[in-house]
Amino acid sequence: MNALITGGAGFIGSHLAEGLLERGDNVYVIDNLSTGNYNNIKHLLENERFTFVQGSILDQYLTERIVRKVDIIYHFAAAVGVKYVMDNPLASIQCNIHGTEIVLELASKWRRKVLIASTSEVYGKNGNSPYKENGDLLMGATTITRWSYACTKALDEFLAFAYFKEQEVPIVILRLFNVCGPRQTGRYGMVIPRFVKNALLGKPLEVYGDGFQSRCFVYVGDVINAIIILSDMEKAIGEIFNIGCTCEITIRDLAQKVIDLTDSNSEIRYVPYSEVYGSDFEDMIRRVPDITKIREFTGWEPKVTLDELLLKVIDYERSVMKPESDSSNILSDLALAKSDLQ
Repeated sequence: MNALITGGAGFIGSHLAEGLLERGDNVYVIDNLSTGNYNNIKHLLENERFTFVQGSILDQYLTERIVRKVDIIYHFAAAVGVKYVMDNPLASIQCNIHGTEIVLELASKWRRKVLIASTSEVYGKNGNSPYKENGDLLMGATTITRWSYACTKALDEFLAFAYFKEQEVPIVILRLFNVCGPRQTGRYGMVIPRFVKNALLGKPLEVYGDGFQSRCFVYVGDVINAIIILSDMEKAIGEIFNIGCTCEITIRDLAQKVIDLTDSNSEIRYVPYSEVYGSDFEDMIRRVPDITKIREFTGWEPKVTLDELLLKVIDYERSVMKPESDSSNILSDLALAKSDLQ
C-alpha cells in the first residue's frame, strides 16, 4: 500500500508514519513544518519506503504530484492547539478549510480513499457528555476566536460528506479526543507535555481556570492502531468515529498526578484564562467520548492507562532535556531526503 500523510511531521502524523512503515507500506509525508517538527521524522529518512516532501497542501500542484502516486490519504495537516489557533486565526481557517478542499478535490480526481482527522472540538459547548457521533454540535459566538477551529473542522466534515455523496469519494472521519504521548509539544497549549516538562524542571504547573474542567486522554499508539484498522475496513467508509479514552480526570488532578509521578517539588499555580488567551475565551467543562461505535465496528478500545501514558511522556521528556542540538544541519539533512517526485 502506498500512503500519503498530510501533516506527517506532526505529533500524530509522525507516529502514524511509523505504524504504516512497520506494516510494510510505502509512506509519503508532506508538511510545511509550520507546526510539525523535522525531528519527528528525521529517524525515518533512511527507510527506503519513506519519502518526505517539505511543502504545503495549499500548493495544489505539489500535492497532486504525491496524490497520484498513492492509494490512500491520511489527512492530518491542520492548525493544532488552542494557543496556536488563538494566535493565528486567519492561517488556521485557511489551512483547515482550503487545505481539506484541495485534498478532497484531488482524491476525487484520482479516486483515492481519504481518512480525515477531525476533533472532539466539533462538539463545542454541547453539555451532553459522553458525546455520540450523531449528537448535536453547539458552537459559541463567531466573535469568540476559539470556536473558529471547531467550525472549520466541522466544515471539513461537511465537505467530506459532500464529496462522498456527490463524487463517491471513499471517506472516513476520525474525531480524536485529547491524543497524547512522546513527541507531543506543549508549545501550542497541549497540557500533558507542558505539565511534565515543568514538573521535571521544578517549575510551577500552570492550571488555566479553576482546574475543575475534565478531559479524557488517550495514548497515541492506541489511536494509531484504531486509525489503521479503520483504514482497512470497507464498512467504515462514509462513517464518523470517536477515537479516545473514556477515563475522565480534572486538570487540577492531572497536575497533581504529574507531580507525584515525577517526584517533583513543583507547585500548582492557577492562572485565569484571560491571562493566557484573552478576555473573549470560552471553554467546555467536560469532554468525554462515547466509543461504542468504534468498539462495535472494530473491537478496538484503548489499552494504555493514563498512568502508563504519563510515564511514557515523562521518560521521553527526560531523554530530550539536554541542550538544543545545532539546527544548522537541518537544511543539509533535508537535501538528502529522497524524493521520486520528478
